[in-house]
Amino acid sequence: MQRDTSSGRPSTPSGPTARIRRRRGSNEVPLDVDKANGSHLLVNDRNKYKSFLTRAYSTIWMIGGFAFIIYMGHLYIWAMVVVIQIFMAKELFNLLRRAHEDKRLPGFRLLNWHFFFTAMLFVYGRILSQRLVNTVTTDKVLYKLVSRIVKYHMVTCYFLYIAGFMWFILTLKKKMYKYQFGQYAWTHMILIVVFTQSSFTVANIFEGIFWFLLPASLIVINDIAAYVFGFFFGKTPLIKLSPKKTWEGFIGASFATMISAFLLANILGRFQWLTCPRKDLLTGWLHCDPGPLFKPENFAVPEWFPEWFPWKEISVLPVQWHALCLGLFASIIAPFGGFFASGFKRAFKIKDFGDSIPGHGGMTDRMDCQMVMAVFAYIYHQSFIVQQSLSIEMIMDQILMNLSIEDQRALYSKLGQIIVGES
Repeated sequence: MQRDTSSGRPSTPSGPTARIRRRRGSNEVPLDVDKANGSHLLVNDRNKYKSFLTRAYSTIWMIGGFAFIIYMGHLYIWAMVVVIQIFMAKELFNLLRRAHEDKRLPGFRLLNWHFFFTAMLFVYGRILSQRLVNTVTTDKVLYKLVSRIVKYHMVTCYFLYIAGFMWFILTLKKKMYKYQFGQYAWTHMILIVVFTQSSFTVANIFEGIFWFLLPASLIVINDIAAYVFGFFFGKTPLIKLSPKKTWEGFIGASFATMISAFLLANILGRFQWLTCPRKDLLTGWLHCDPGPLFKPENFAVPEWFPEWFPWKEISVLPVQWHALCLGLFASIIAPFGGFFASGFKRAFKIKDFGDSIPGHGGMTDRMDCQMVMAVFAYIYHQSFIVQQSLSIEMIMDQILMNLSIEDQRALYSKLGQIIVGES
């Protein structure tokens, strides 16, 4: 009687249906393979409609909440950035967390948040200190108090960090050194990633909401357009790190983002409360001279336009040409922030950084491209938009920041004497 071997070692047929083997030692997650024809394209995903609806509902809620916060003004946008940072830090802190080791280190997880809030105090203190001084100039007592706080801000943050450093050393335990030093290094990398992009984001906000809202909106538009174009037309895989990204989605999103950048800049640039820089920490709406970038220029419609075209002149804001540069970056370069995050997740064998946003994953999953875009928007604004020469506002900021009340009065008296002498 022959022995039945069908229930033993499984057969390995050759051909397109063969089981895909992973190379030993590789951290790369194998792609999902369609059982019928080996295709892993998005158009063949049977669950895509359910995923599409979940993602669409979450997107609508996020856009609505985002629009409301933008309407409320600078301080509320800053508060939103802080909340996003806390969620991102929580997701990244948990990425390498080991429950067994943490039980043997009571209070060690609290050390991560000590470094986090110390970094927050340092970064935002440097960005917002002068605006805080400008806010309290009318109250002499409060002005002196705030001036002292600003003066000793750096040394305060330094000793807070040193306290955390000593805390870490005192909590080291035998046989736990490798895990503790790994967590220490991981915490500092998270702080660099999170606060580097957020510092540029907050700086953009106070330079004018326009310079925060337009780049952030372009990333959202590009992400939605890439998903929609890839959903309905995607056939050609774009990059192995993101198997559901397609060339059709990438190219379609690029055109949609460029067009949206040009049109959206025209709409947002006509609201002064979006374009005016904020020099204090008050919550009122702003009114200012919009400057040449936000003053419309009229161009005659070319003769080759059809006769049924309703406009003979087209009004264009000069800032719209700059918006095209932002749109180009948002559609071609910024998506690589998402690819980087995808590779990072594959290295750790996770699908998403978290589950705080249904259909989208965690907060970090939504902010990967925003990090890259915020830095570029700030550098572009400082390099090509802001005038490099000294202005009255810059000189006044330096005077209020570095001179005491007595020195300011002495400067005022000397300037008065100079002006009277020249008149």
